[in-house]
Amino acid sequence: MSKTKLKIGEFSKMMQVTVKTLRHYEQKELLLPDEVDEWTGYRYYSVGQMQKLNAIRDLQRLGFSLDEIRDLYEDDSHDPSLEQLDRKIEETERQLRVLIDRRAKLLNWRNSRNEIKNMEKFSIQSLPEIIVASHREVIPSYDAMGEMCCTVIGPEMQRLGCKCPPPGYSFTIEHCKEYRPTDIDIEYCEQVEEMGKDSSIIQFKRLEEVPTAICMKHYGPYDRFYESYTELFKYIEDNNYKIVGAPRCCYVDGIWNQEDPEKWLSIIQVPVERV
Repeated sequence: MSKTKLKIGEFSKMMQVTVKTLRHYEQKELLLPDEVDEWTGYRYYSVGQMQKLNAIRDLQRLGFSLDEIRDLYEDDSHDPSLEQLDRKIEETERQLRVLIDRRAKLLNWRNSRNEIKNMEKFSIQSLPEIIVASHREVIPSYDAMGEMCCTVIGPEMQRLGCKCPPPGYSFTIEHCKEYRPTDIDIEYCEQVEEMGKDSSIIQFKRLEEVPTAICMKHYGPYDRFYESYTELFKYIEDNNYKIVGAPRCCYVDGIWNQEDPEKWLSIIQVPVERV
Protein backbone atom coordinates (compact mmCIF):
# COMPACT_ATOMS: atom_id res chain seq x y z
CA MET A 1 0.00 0.00 0.00
CA SER A 2 1.45 3.36 -1.03
CA LYS A 3 2.04 5.90 1.71
CA THR A 4 0.59 9.39 1.28
CA LYS A 5 3.24 12.07 1.55
CA LEU A 6 2.34 15.72 1.99
CA LYS A 7 4.76 18.59 1.48
CA ILE A 8 4.99 20.97 4.41
CA GLY A 9 2.92 23.58 2.56
CA GLU A 10 0.19 21.05 1.75
CA PHE A 11 0.22 19.73 5.32
CA SER A 12 0.02 23.30 6.60
CA LYS A 13 -2.98 24.05 4.42
CA MET A 14 -4.85 20.83 5.23
CA MET A 15 -4.30 21.15 8.98
CA GLN A 16 -4.82 24.94 9.11
CA VAL A 17 -1.55 25.58 10.88
CA THR A 18 1.24 27.88 9.74
CA VAL A 19 4.53 26.59 8.35
CA LYS A 20 6.24 28.67 11.04
CA THR A 21 4.40 26.70 13.73
CA LEU A 22 5.34 23.38 12.11
CA ARG A 23 9.01 24.39 12.04
CA HIS A 24 8.73 25.40 15.71
CA TYR A 25 7.30 21.96 16.54
CA GLU A 26 10.18 20.42 14.68
CA GLN A 27 12.74 22.47 16.64
CA LYS A 28 11.09 21.33 19.87
CA GLU A 29 11.36 17.74 18.59
CA LEU A 30 7.64 17.41 19.10
CA LEU A 31 6.48 16.81 15.53
CA LEU A 32 9.32 15.85 13.20
CA PRO A 33 8.65 15.49 9.46
CA ASP A 34 8.05 11.90 8.45
CA GLU A 35 10.65 12.30 5.73
CA VAL A 36 13.19 14.93 4.63
CA ASP A 37 14.55 14.74 1.08
CA GLU A 38 18.33 14.80 1.46
CA TRP A 39 18.80 16.54 -1.89
CA THR A 40 16.08 19.17 -1.87
CA GLY A 41 15.49 19.54 1.86
CA TYR A 42 11.75 19.19 1.25
CA ARG A 43 9.86 18.06 4.31
CA TYR A 44 7.05 15.54 3.99
CA TYR A 45 4.36 14.66 6.50
CA SER A 46 2.22 11.54 6.76
CA VAL A 47 -1.46 10.93 7.45
CA GLY A 48 -0.58 9.60 10.91
CA GLN A 49 1.01 12.94 11.77
CA MET A 50 -2.33 14.61 11.13
CA GLN A 51 -3.68 12.61 14.06
CA LYS A 52 -0.67 13.49 16.21
CA LEU A 53 -1.06 17.21 15.43
CA ASN A 54 -4.72 17.05 16.47
CA ALA A 55 -3.71 15.37 19.73
CA ILE A 56 -1.10 18.11 20.35
CA ARG A 57 -3.75 20.77 19.81
CA ASP A 58 -6.17 19.06 22.22
CA LEU A 59 -3.51 18.87 24.93
CA GLN A 60 -2.58 22.53 24.39
CA ARG A 61 -6.21 23.53 24.82
CA LEU A 62 -6.17 21.71 28.17
CA GLY A 63 -3.21 23.76 29.31
CA PHE A 64 -0.31 21.41 28.62
CA SER A 65 2.88 23.08 27.43
CA LEU A 66 4.79 21.87 24.38
CA ASP A 67 7.54 20.54 26.66
CA GLU A 68 4.99 18.57 28.68
CA ILE A 69 3.44 17.17 25.51
CA ARG A 70 6.88 16.18 24.15
CA ASP A 71 7.62 14.34 27.41
CA LEU A 72 4.39 12.39 27.06
CA TYR A 73 5.40 11.18 23.61
CA GLU A 74 8.95 10.41 24.71
CA ASP A 75 7.50 8.17 27.44
CA ASP A 76 5.37 6.46 24.76
CA SER A 77 2.30 7.67 26.66
CA HIS A 78 0.13 9.92 24.56
CA ASP A 79 -2.28 10.49 27.44
CA PRO A 80 -1.40 12.18 30.73
CA SER A 81 -1.53 10.11 33.92
CA LEU A 82 -4.10 10.67 36.66
CA GLU A 83 -1.43 12.43 38.74
CA GLN A 84 -0.62 14.74 35.84
CA LEU A 85 -4.31 15.49 35.32
CA ASP A 86 -4.72 16.29 39.03
CA ARG A 87 -1.77 18.68 38.90
CA LYS A 88 -3.17 20.34 35.81
CA ILE A 89 -6.58 20.71 37.49
CA GLU A 90 -4.93 22.33 40.53
CA GLU A 91 -2.94 24.63 38.26
CA THR A 92 -6.11 25.53 36.35
CA GLU A 93 -7.93 26.32 39.60
CA ARG A 94 -5.08 28.64 40.64
CA GLN A 95 -5.25 30.38 37.26
CA LEU A 96 -9.02 30.63 37.60
CA ARG A 97 -8.68 32.36 40.98
CA VAL A 98 -6.15 34.76 39.45
CA LEU A 99 -8.51 35.47 36.53
CA ILE A 100 -11.49 36.02 38.84
CA ASP A 101 -9.42 38.45 40.92
CA ARG A 102 -8.23 40.18 37.73
CA ARG A 103 -11.80 40.43 36.47
CA ALA A 104 -12.92 42.04 39.74
CA LYS A 105 -10.10 44.58 39.56
CA LEU A 106 -10.86 45.35 35.91
CA LEU A 107 -14.55 45.82 36.71
CA ASN A 108 -13.68 48.19 39.55
CA TRP A 109 -11.35 50.10 37.26
CA ARG A 110 -13.97 50.33 34.52
CA ASN A 111 -16.64 51.43 37.01
CA SER A 112 -14.35 54.09 38.44
CA ARG A 113 -13.64 55.34 34.90
CA ASN A 114 -17.39 55.50 34.28
CA GLU A 115 -17.81 57.47 37.51
CA ILE A 116 -15.12 59.88 36.38
CA LYS A 117 -16.83 60.18 33.00
CA ASN A 118 -20.15 60.87 34.72
CA MET A 119 -18.48 63.38 37.00
CA GLU A 120 -17.28 65.21 33.90
CA LYS A 121 -20.86 65.41 32.65
CA PHE A 122 -22.57 65.71 36.04
CA SER A 123 -21.49 67.83 38.96
CA ILE A 124 -22.94 68.50 42.39
CA GLN A 125 -22.78 72.15 43.37
CA SER A 126 -24.28 74.64 45.76
CA LEU A 127 -25.83 77.71 44.13
CA PRO A 128 -25.23 80.80 46.29
CA GLU A 129 -27.81 83.41 47.14
CA ILE A 130 -27.81 85.99 44.34
CA ILE A 131 -29.58 89.10 43.10
CA VAL A 132 -30.99 88.80 39.60
CA ALA A 133 -32.56 91.05 37.02
CA SER A 134 -35.60 89.13 35.87
CA HIS A 135 -37.83 89.33 32.83
CA ARG A 136 -40.83 87.05 32.35
CA GLU A 137 -42.63 86.79 29.04
CA VAL A 138 -44.63 84.38 26.93
CA ILE A 139 -42.57 83.79 23.80
CA PRO A 140 -43.73 82.07 20.59
CA SER A 141 -40.86 79.51 20.58
CA TYR A 142 -37.44 78.80 22.03
CA ASP A 143 -35.89 80.37 18.94
CA ALA A 144 -37.33 83.73 20.00
CA MET A 145 -35.35 83.75 23.24
CA GLY A 146 -32.08 84.91 21.64
CA GLU A 147 -33.76 87.87 19.97
CA MET A 148 -35.57 88.73 23.20
CA CYS A 149 -32.25 88.86 25.09
CA CYS A 150 -30.58 91.02 22.43
CA THR A 151 -33.35 93.46 21.61
CA VAL A 152 -35.38 93.69 24.84
CA ILE A 153 -33.59 92.52 27.99
CA GLY A 154 -30.04 93.62 27.16
CA PRO A 155 -30.88 97.23 26.23
CA GLU A 156 -33.18 97.62 29.24
CA MET A 157 -30.55 96.31 31.66
CA GLN A 158 -28.06 98.72 30.14
CA ARG A 159 -30.54 101.62 30.51
CA LEU A 160 -31.04 100.72 34.17
CA GLY A 161 -27.27 100.67 34.74
CA CYS A 162 -27.12 97.00 35.76
CA LYS A 163 -23.66 95.70 36.65
CA CYS A 164 -23.05 91.97 36.22
CA PRO A 165 -20.28 90.28 38.21
CA PRO A 166 -17.80 88.28 36.12
CA PRO A 167 -17.81 85.73 34.61
CA GLY A 168 -21.56 86.26 34.27
CA TYR A 169 -24.43 83.97 35.18
CA SER A 170 -27.78 83.86 33.41
CA PHE A 171 -30.47 81.19 33.23
CA THR A 172 -34.11 80.60 32.41
CA ILE A 173 -36.94 79.02 34.36
CA GLU A 174 -40.01 77.69 32.58
CA HIS A 175 -43.34 78.35 34.30
CA CYS A 176 -45.47 76.20 32.00
CA LYS A 177 -47.18 73.31 33.76
CA GLU A 178 -46.79 71.14 30.68
CA TYR A 179 -44.73 70.99 27.49
CA ARG A 180 -45.55 73.64 24.93
CA PRO A 181 -43.81 73.98 21.56
CA THR A 182 -45.31 77.49 21.29
CA ASP A 183 -46.47 80.21 23.72
CA ILE A 184 -43.82 79.34 26.30
CA ASP A 185 -44.05 81.10 29.67
CA ILE A 186 -40.38 81.65 30.42
CA GLU A 187 -38.44 83.76 32.90
CA TYR A 188 -34.97 85.02 32.09
CA CYS A 189 -32.70 85.80 35.05
CA GLU A 190 -29.26 87.38 35.01
CA GLN A 191 -27.10 87.90 38.09
CA VAL A 192 -26.41 91.53 38.99
CA GLU A 193 -24.34 93.15 41.72
CA GLU A 194 -27.15 95.04 43.48
CA MET A 195 -30.88 95.57 43.62
CA GLY A 196 -32.13 98.14 41.15
CA LYS A 197 -35.36 99.93 40.53
CA ASP A 198 -37.97 97.81 38.76
CA SER A 199 -39.22 98.82 35.34
CA SER A 200 -42.02 97.52 33.17
CA ILE A 201 -39.52 95.09 31.62
CA ILE A 202 -37.07 94.23 34.40
CA GLN A 203 -37.80 93.26 38.00
CA PHE A 204 -35.08 92.78 40.58
CA LYS A 205 -35.24 90.03 43.19
CA ARG A 206 -33.09 88.02 45.53
CA LEU A 207 -32.89 84.26 45.05
CA GLU A 208 -32.16 82.11 48.07
CA GLU A 209 -29.18 79.77 48.20
CA VAL A 210 -29.64 76.29 46.75
CA PRO A 211 -27.58 74.02 49.03
CA THR A 212 -27.40 71.15 46.55
CA ALA A 213 -27.96 71.18 42.80
CA ILE A 214 -27.08 68.48 40.31
CA CYS A 215 -25.77 70.11 37.16
CA MET A 216 -25.46 68.53 33.73
CA LYS A 217 -23.85 69.81 30.56
CA HIS A 218 -26.06 69.78 27.48
CA TYR A 219 -24.46 70.08 24.06
CA GLY A 220 -26.66 70.89 21.10
CA PRO A 221 -29.83 72.80 20.22
CA TYR A 222 -32.53 73.47 22.77
CA ASP A 223 -35.10 71.22 21.12
CA ARG A 224 -33.04 68.24 22.33
CA PHE A 225 -33.19 69.18 26.02
CA TYR A 226 -35.44 66.14 26.54
CA GLU A 227 -32.45 63.83 25.90
CA SER A 228 -30.44 65.44 28.69
CA TYR A 229 -33.42 65.60 31.05
CA THR A 230 -33.92 61.85 30.57
CA GLU A 231 -30.33 61.11 31.49
CA LEU A 232 -30.24 63.69 34.30
CA PHE A 233 -33.41 62.50 36.02
CA LYS A 234 -32.20 58.89 35.88
CA TYR A 235 -28.93 60.00 37.49
CA ILE A 236 -30.90 61.81 40.22
CA GLU A 237 -33.03 58.74 40.89
CA ASP A 238 -30.13 56.26 40.78
CA ASN A 239 -28.19 58.34 43.32
CA ASN A 240 -31.07 58.66 45.80
CA TYR A 241 -31.91 62.34 45.35
CA LYS A 242 -35.28 64.05 45.02
CA ILE A 243 -36.06 67.28 43.16
CA VAL A 244 -36.95 70.20 45.43
CA GLY A 245 -37.07 73.16 43.07
CA ALA A 246 -37.58 74.32 39.51
CA PRO A 247 -34.75 73.40 37.10
CA ARG A 248 -32.64 76.24 35.73
CA CYS A 249 -31.17 76.25 32.23
CA CYS A 250 -27.93 78.20 32.15
CA TYR A 251 -26.71 79.23 28.69
CA VAL A 252 -22.94 79.26 28.16
CA ASP A 253 -22.55 79.13 24.38
CA GLY A 254 -25.36 79.80 21.94
CA ILE A 255 -26.37 81.57 18.79
CA TRP A 256 -24.64 84.75 20.01
CA ASN A 257 -21.17 83.16 19.71
CA GLN A 258 -21.60 79.82 17.90
CA GLU A 259 -23.19 79.45 14.49
CA ASP A 260 -23.28 75.64 14.72
CA PRO A 261 -26.11 74.57 17.07
CA GLU A 262 -24.23 71.34 17.84
CA LYS A 263 -21.61 73.46 19.65
CA TRP A 264 -24.11 75.24 21.86
CA LEU A 265 -23.44 74.52 25.54
CA SER A 266 -26.11 74.79 28.22
CA ILE A 267 -26.02 73.65 31.82
CA ILE A 268 -29.16 72.26 33.44
CA GLN A 269 -29.21 72.88 37.20
CA VAL A 270 -31.72 70.97 39.32
CA PRO A 271 -32.13 71.70 43.06
CA VAL A 272 -32.15 68.39 44.97
CA GLU A 273 -31.81 66.88 48.40
CA ARG A 274 -31.08 63.36 49.63
CA VAL A 275 -33.99 60.99 49.97
